[in-house]
Amino acid sequence: MDDEQLWALVLGASSGFGEATSLELARSGYDIIGVHLDRKATLPHVEEVLDAVRAAGRKAVFFNVNAADPERRIEVLARAREEVGPTGTIRVLLHSLAFGNLRPYIAEDPRDQITEAQMDMTLNVMAHSLVYWVQDLVHAGLIRRGAKVYAMTSAGGTRVLPYYGAVSAAKAALESHVRQLAMELAPRGIAVNAIRAGVTDTPALRKIPGHELIAESARKRNPSGRLTTPQDVARAIAALSQPGTEWITGNVIGVDGGEDIVG
Repeated sequence: MDDEQLWALVLGASSGFGEATSLELARSGYDIIGVHLDRKATLPHVEEVLDAVRAAGRKAVFFNVNAADPERRIEVLARAREEVGPTGTIRVLLHSLAFGNLRPYIAEDPRDQITEAQMDMTLNVMAHSLVYWVQDLVHAGLIRRGAKVYAMTSAGGTRVLPYYGAVSAAKAALESHVRQLAMELAPRGIAVNAIRAGVTDTPALRKIPGHELIAESARKRNPSGRLTTPQDVARAIAALSQPGTEWITGNVIGVDGGEDIVG
């Protein structure tokens, strides 16, 4: 990495894993470009995240836009090019978008079940958008040899939960995208991995019906007797982003304290 300034692009930067990773990478010397989608009520917290990044002595350039909107993606990347400079690159990309539809596939009243548009939106935001961001970053020359790409998955990608079908499908697709991208980007020296966090108390978890029971079950099952925290995940991503980890690619990496191995 020599003396090149480090940049990270975090999709979903204002809360949960994205927030924690933005702060951890800032403390590790990265300037942060963040993409988030917040309404007026949560914007004060976004300012707190920006202040924390800047308190670490790093630049913070955030965009309150829909990360799955192609036009907004083009706008963000154009600004990113201005920020990193003509010869600069983004060393870390984190895809941590948790915006999906939680409805059953089959309901007594068909109006209560998931629609085609809702299914497509969930898969596009939580899975397919990773591919589109990476495509544009590569062709813009913003990620090159030595870059690391991470996408947040979950054990829900291989499990069945009430109302979770579309999100589960998105996580499974996301892991498939990670494998394909890892293969295609290996000759370019870009590593791509999925991070499978344990059950974590985030705003995304709290939207799942019955999340209290999910959390309690995970707490009892985890060998450490606690839930995973966003900081656990952020520290793992920062460690995996160090030089010398380029050969780690195409994996689903568990960051869960052993939660997933306990039946």
